Amino acid sequence: MNETLKRTISGAVYIALLLTSILFSTESFIILFGVFLIIATYEFCNLVKLNKVFSILFVSLFYSTAALVSFYRTETENYISSLLKENIQLTIDTDKLFSVLLLITLIIAVKCIIFLFNNTQTISKPSKYIYLLGYIMLPFIFIIKISFGIKDYNPKIIIGLFILIWTNDTFAYLVGKSIGKHKLFERVSPKKTIEGFLGGVVFAAFAGFLISKLYIRPNPDFSQKSILIWTIIALIVSIFGTIGDLIESKFKRIAGVKDSGTIMPGHGGVLDRLDSVIFVAPVIFLFYQILYYVS
Repeated sequence: MNETLKRTISGAVYIALLLTSILFSTESFIILFGVFLIIATYEFCNLVKLNKVFSILFVSLFYSTAALVSFYRTETENYISSLLKENIQLTIDTDKLFSVLLLITLIIAVKCIIFLFNNTQTISKPSKYIYLLGYIMLPFIFIIKISFGIKDYNPKIIIGLFILIWTNDTFAYLVGKSIGKHKLFERVSPKKTIEGFLGGVVFAAFAGFLISKLYIRPNPDFSQKSILIWTIIALIVSIFGTIGDLIESKFKRIAGVKDSGTIMPGHGGVLDRLDSVIFVAPVIFLFYQILYYVS
């Protein structure tokens, strides 16, 4: 089987699995990304030489707890109250919890950007665990969180986000390959060009416009607002998705490998496919929170 056919088949399987889980139910979406998180953790541990068993157990427990507390809050509160055998009403303040987690994630994201631009070729053990926490684990929780928008689970939000990421990646590659001459960040990713990056931005913005008009189908009274929101999201995806991709490239360059894994023939590992979205998700969640409080 030639490389192009292999890449096409594995990509189609990945997209079909992703869309099916998102559209089928909240639970299937949460479970699939829990599986993705475990695989991504395994791949990251291989890259930076961390203990896999401890890391996978830690992220699995944290992700499961966060999902229960956030998305099944009432059931979790009642269950804990019954375990305490007290006639009290337990209330879990998820807003404050996720505000703290978001702050931690954004601080570590800044550390990741500093790591990207410095010339270090080694990573200390404490930093490895910090990156595991804020670069791998917490972003997966925010991927789940943004799919709920302001109130209930809305698969259109997360599908729209992936469409923007795929559009940006595809056209950044096509434009860069066609007319790219100026390197974006050659010492980390020699193939990325400034022209490709700008092409990805333009086409992602156009995709954001189409999503707001044709897919999300807002109330006509708010259509202009929706177009602006999705255009901003497209810009966030283009900028921070590219940074996320470069950060993963830096980890791979230090490890001396081309791909984070081999689970997806022709595409590499799960981390290779999700490196953009995991860096974008916390920023999109922050943007949603700002929109909510402003409105």
